[in-house]
Amino acid sequence: MNTEILEIANKLSQENPSNAVGVGLVAVGAGASLIGVMGIGVGQGYAAGKAVEAVAKNPEAEKSIVKLLIIGCAIAETSSIYCLIVAILLLFVF
Repeated sequence: MNTEILEIANKLSQENPSNAVGVGLVAVGAGASLIGVMGIGVGQGYAAGKAVEAVAKNPEAEKSIVKLLIIGCAIAETSSIYCLIVAILLLFVF
């Protein structure tokens, strides 16, 4: 997939050389928006680890812990989807 993006950027910069800087900045912006995805992945992993610890300490509360974990991960995942949408819009619209 990385080579496809580079080919698109190269094609756009050859069609209009004055637009090369703009294409580069769009690629940098798309990459920067995906940094948020990495942070969300780390946070979800940490939350899952803490949920496992909580279930190990109190097995009777497993259902409520799992329910809260799924709700929390779903909310965090929406931020990840927003970051991905911003990256896609930057690459294919601008």
